[in-house]
Parts: sequence; C-alpha cells; structure tokens
Amino acid sequence: MDRPKRREGEQVPIIAPLKVINYITINKRFGWWSAVVLLESYGRKQVCFYLWQKRDDKWKRKQKFAIHSQEDWELISEAAGGMVSELT
Repeated sequence: MDRPKRREGEQVPIIAPLKVINYITINKRFGWWSAVVLLESYGRKQVCFYLWQKRDDKWKRKQKFAIHSQEDWELISEAAGGMVSELT
C-alpha cells in the first residue's frame, strides 16, 4: 500500500495546549488527511485518530477519536478485529 511520507518540516495541524509527541500519516490525498497522533493533553498522554479536510488552503479538523488507556485500546482492537475479517 502506498502511504504518504512525512515531509521534512511537515507538522500535523494541532495547536496548543496539545503537544504532539509523534504521528503517523495514514492517508493524505484528495483534500483529506488522516493520521494517528500520540499527544500530551494537560499532562496526560493519549493516542488520537484525526481526520482533517483542506478548505481555503488550510487544514480543518473534521473528526477526532481519542484512546485514553491500554484497556480502551484492547476493547476497540478486539471489536474492530472481529469485523475487519468480514471485509474480504
């Protein structure tokens, strides 16, 4: 699968007080950008899935889904994993 590469100096459009620790772009094409972002929010780390849309030459957040704990991730992963196998 061809995924966009992180461009030198490129930053996800997330503003303070959120602090981006790391991110991986999932998809960036046709005016849409999705990424998984590890960030710190008011002293707590969380993993978030973001979806932005480009409008007027600026990226605007359309959706954000946050995972706050390992337990949350295990529930999400198990539920999604059971359904993903039905996509073929």
